Amino acid sequence: MQGRGTGTPGIRKAARLIAREMQAIGLQPVGDSGYAQRVPLDIGRQGAPSAPVGLASWAAYDSLPDSARVVDANMVGILRGSDSTLRDQYVLIDAHYDHLGIGSPVDGDSIYNGADDDGSGTVAVLAIARALASGPRPKRSIIFTTMTGEELGLLGTNWYIAHPAIPLDHVVANLEIEMIGRPDSLAGGEGKAWLTGYEHSSMGPSFAAAGLAVVADPRPRYDFYQRSDNIAFAQAGIPAHTLSSYNLHGDYHRPSDDVTHIDFPHMTAVIRTAVAAVRLLADGPVPTWAPNGKP
Repeated sequence: MQGRGTGTPGIRKAARLIAREMQAIGLQPVGDSGYAQRVPLDIGRQGAPSAPVGLASWAAYDSLPDSARVVDANMVGILRGSDSTLRDQYVLIDAHYDHLGIGSPVDGDSIYNGADDDGSGTVAVLAIARALASGPRPKRSIIFTTMTGEELGLLGTNWYIAHPAIPLDHVVANLEIEMIGRPDSLAGGEGKAWLTGYEHSSMGPSFAAAGLAVVADPRPRYDFYQRSDNIAFAQAGIPAHTLSSYNLHGDYHRPSDDVTHIDFPHMTAVIRTAVAAVRLLADGPVPTWAPNGKP
């Protein structure tokens, strides 16, 4: 899909694939166009082609010349909860499905595939939805989203927060899945994952208490907590973290981040852990901020 660049035909093709999967799983569409929540973008400021820029409104989009307009989409589906009271509380599970598209060639390859970043997380979101939809229905409702524009500054997530499918004050937790395609020795190796911002809320300790194979981010100096879509939800007041096993591999943001480097047994094990983690969020206590943990 030519690296799924924001605003390109490749990411629109990916969006259609995600919509088909969400429909097959049985998620309820809650976008403004089926599963798609349309995101208006500006691709030609001052008359020159440029990287897509997020817009604040459709009115701003309508004010642009046709050549500067493009519409991308977040994909959003809901699995309704089973509990008559708790179903009005929501857990939001997300990944970003964009990557860098076509860029400067490296060893003759110009397609920045983003298999790990974040094809792996996108697959995980759909796999978690499929697992929970096929088993006992969770008590809380779950919003499953794949976001566009993360690589360009959280464009899709910022639009979602300004135009949420479900009011944000009904969302009790957010778990993002980002780069789980390879094992990280510092997290324990095969099948193990780590959580960004572990100390910020009770989410990580609750996973540990349940015996899940999730540890604190082993590289806090890189501040991964602040570097993906979860931080926007945290700043909106929702306990929000990212589950990952990124091991600082050298294929990050290079064409060589391709499917041949994905460790599928490891990724499968992390997804199974993520299913248990999401079940805990949907059925168990609501995560709370640690003292001074809220951004």
